[in-house]
Amino acid sequence: MKISNRISVIVAGLVLALPVFAQQSGKDVYTKVCSTCHATGLAGAPRLGNGGDWAPRAARGVASLYQSALTGTPKGMPAKGGHMTLPDAEVKAAVDYMLGSVKDAVKAAKAEAEPKKEEAKKEEPKKAEARKEEPKKVEAKPAPAPVAAAPAAAPAPVASVAPTEVSAGDINSFNRLLKPASKRNLPPPEDGIHDPANDGTHALQPPLTAFGALPKSNAGNRVNWVEAIGQKKINPRYDRNDPKAEPIVMDLNIVREVKGSMPDVVYPHKQHTEWLDCSNCHPAIFVPQKGANAISMASILLGEKCGVCHGKVAFPVSECRNCHSKKKDIAKAPAPAAAAK
Repeated sequence: MKISNRISVIVAGLVLALPVFAQQSGKDVYTKVCSTCHATGLAGAPRLGNGGDWAPRAARGVASLYQSALTGTPKGMPAKGGHMTLPDAEVKAAVDYMLGSVKDAVKAAKAEAEPKKEEAKKEEPKKAEARKEEPKKVEAKPAPAPVAAAPAAAPAPVASVAPTEVSAGDINSFNRLLKPASKRNLPPPEDGIHDPANDGTHALQPPLTAFGALPKSNAGNRVNWVEAIGQKKINPRYDRNDPKAEPIVMDLNIVREVKGSMPDVVYPHKQHTEWLDCSNCHPAIFVPQKGANAISMASILLGEKCGVCHGKVAFPVSECRNCHSKKKDIAKAPAPAAAAK
């Protein structure tokens, strides 16, 4: 046998020996990844086999569903269900599998909606014709009365308030959490943040006036915002454009075990989703996958993970027990054996 032929046989044998990774079926991907939300309808996810959930989505076309599954949605669906290593083909196969479970129901809903669309198309020319025939009413406007020009009044001077200076010898000056009660929630012209020379600053409502009726807290701006929602003292707006939009509240606690004697951390989705949409955190800040997020006090203090909000617009890390709230079951040490007599 020639050397070239031997090399060809060896190469062919190596190619045959390489492992072949078969693509997962849509059902497998659904079971391992998608069922977490799509089996129960968690956070508004369309449920497997529920035609009512899928019909309006299927009406947008399968290409749109593929795009939502691959890149995520504003309502909280993370890209690829949070498993970014999944090949696009496997994600699409999972979408096909879920659509297949409601194939007949989607067809029925589409057939029911078709006559309504046709009827609307027939009515549109009639409405357009009616709008053309409707005479336009023109109301005569009275001529404006002559007004004598008055000299412009000079703007009233605004008292300038210098930012409060703290003595360098004040031991509390380094930590904003240790401000005395008289220095908390100052009026905007005095807080050192707003421009006291701006008229708009003086028009802002002082925080103490706004927060007066709200439940109190010992940290941050001294307002217990979670309790304020529970008491219906405040009603956060869930959608900027739609004042009637209802929040998608997820009542799910995540427990993170910590080393040492410190209580374990409990992350309550309920209190967060009453304020925020899932997409605020997933997947940019937290990957929705067990073990995928390395969280430490150091990262939080650097403004990462929980520190993106806490210490800035939510209660600071000084309130340890707000997060470390699950006591550990510490096993009692066995009693020493009685000394033999």
